Amino acid sequence: MKAAVVEKPGVLTLREIPEPEMGDYDALCRLLFGATCTGTDQHLIAGRFPWPVSYPTILGHESVGRVVRVGPKVRHFKPGELITRVGTLPPPGSGLNAHWGGFTQWGIARDHRAMKEDGLPPQEWRRYRVNQVVPAGIDPRGATMLITWRETFSYLTRMGVREGCSLLVIGSGGNGLAFVAHARNLGAQTIAVVGNVEREAVGRTAGATHYFDYKGNDLAKAVPEASPGGFQFLIDAVGKSGQIDLAIPWLAPGGILGIYGIDEYHACSFNPFRSRGTFTFYNGGYDEEEAHERVVGYMQSGQLRADVWLDLEHPFPLEGISAAFDALRQRRLVKALVRLEEGDA
Repeated sequence: MKAAVVEKPGVLTLREIPEPEMGDYDALCRLLFGATCTGTDQHLIAGRFPWPVSYPTILGHESVGRVVRVGPKVRHFKPGELITRVGTLPPPGSGLNAHWGGFTQWGIARDHRAMKEDGLPPQEWRRYRVNQVVPAGIDPRGATMLITWRETFSYLTRMGVREGCSLLVIGSGGNGLAFVAHARNLGAQTIAVVGNVEREAVGRTAGATHYFDYKGNDLAKAVPEASPGGFQFLIDAVGKSGQIDLAIPWLAPGGILGIYGIDEYHACSFNPFRSRGTFTFYNGGYDEEEAHERVVGYMQSGQLRADVWLDLEHPFPLEGISAAFDALRQRRLVKALVRLEEGDA
């Protein structure tokens, strides 16, 4: 099968690799579509991922697959079901690694619930809790957004964003826009974005009540006017060092700020004395599984629409994945959709 492989920093290729081997708790899935992650994927390609990486590595963690066959101990997946976050494991002896192996044509979903029920240790099944069933009726193309939406929804709700609150988001990429949409769905009153001026229309479609050009000269005056008492919540969805310093004066006393982006993960710093008063730094992470049902519900009700992030009608073929990342670097797309298998999905 074909797989997108980062051979070394700066080099993305397509390789032929063996199809994955199944274990007792595994479901073999035909991978249908994958979405690009501007943060993780592009950092891996550029060699800027903030954690150790052994190249070459199979790329992709926002892919969905259709179950074709299940192992003898699988009880919670059925042939024909659509599963999230499916990827392939590195073929034994190949010298390949995987982060997380979703840009390929066949993958494995693991029945973590059966493994837990059968008493296997958590370290063997915990990471596969991201393999969740997508209800019938949800378009596989749009289902690729579940990964981004689950991560960001879990993060936002753990922070405490709620009805009637005020939120400021730094960044207008896929994650930044996801925070905006979730805040709208949760009933936040003021949702402001500091981002790329070319993304204002999509930002307002996602739910922003205020939008500011990050290159604007009047940010120090204009942003506070959106929430005169300060913002109760502040999320940096980019993560460039020093960036949060500019926004800390806009945080309300007693507010909560979080740095979600990973651009300069190990070099992030800010001066707390720029704040209006005492604040909390949120560092509680997220959990995809806990957000799955609520995010699916928002999709089914039309409150989360994948076409705000993705061009659903014109996916890139797997062979054209380099062009997909070129489009991201040129800011022509928020996220790119990649068709992983030819034919009807």
